[in-house]
Amino acid sequence: MLQFSKVSSMVTNREAFDQIAQSWYQVRHWPLLRQELEELAGRWHGGKLLNVGCAHGPDFLPFRERFDLFGVDSSSGMLKQALRYSAKFGFDANLIVADANSLPFPDDTFDWAIAVATYHHIKGHNERRKAFCELRRILKPGGEAFLSVWNHGQQRFWLKSKDQEVPWRLRGKTVYRYYHLFSYGETRKLLSEADFEIVRISPEKSYRLPIRHFSRNICALIKKQCR
Repeated sequence: MLQFSKVSSMVTNREAFDQIAQSWYQVRHWPLLRQELEELAGRWHGGKLLNVGCAHGPDFLPFRERFDLFGVDSSSGMLKQALRYSAKFGFDANLIVADANSLPFPDDTFDWAIAVATYHHIKGHNERRKAFCELRRILKPGGEAFLSVWNHGQQRFWLKSKDQEVPWRLRGKTVYRYYHLFSYGETRKLLSEADFEIVRISPEKSYRLPIRHFSRNICALIKKQCR
């Protein structure tokens, strides 16, 4: 029987994702929100697109035909896997090691942006707010972004704290990653404070229950207003 040892909770998310990058590549090989991203690729019709927290790159797939692709991630290990992934699927992406709350681009650079399962890894209310402001800064006026975060209302986290360490098992050890679980109200509030126009906030399209508050994901389509 395998014995699992816990990797210390003092490990940062960057260090955790560096450790699990190869395993992540093997398990998370396709976009988790594929239907949403394919619809956006049709809605946006090409342009310069930034993938914030791109990990190993599967969320690029719906955009590989007509878009100029850029990706940032704090984990260099994940970006090594992204090079492997893009070679496998035959697309090019400009990949940069960077944090979501300090994006290395001038103002008004991108037509579009996506950030799937990224902002819930940012620790601290002010840092999350800063990251949303950075997202708005790098978008062109009129540009849209799509993001998803984990919902605190999903069943597995009922009666638990909004700040969690979520395990990922490797052979011989378990690595823990920090998650902040959002509510629909908190998501709307932070995006409004970052001065986004909120086009819609909804569950993932695969969610079937009539009450949205129990969905696994909170998905938001937002827009940088023209001034």
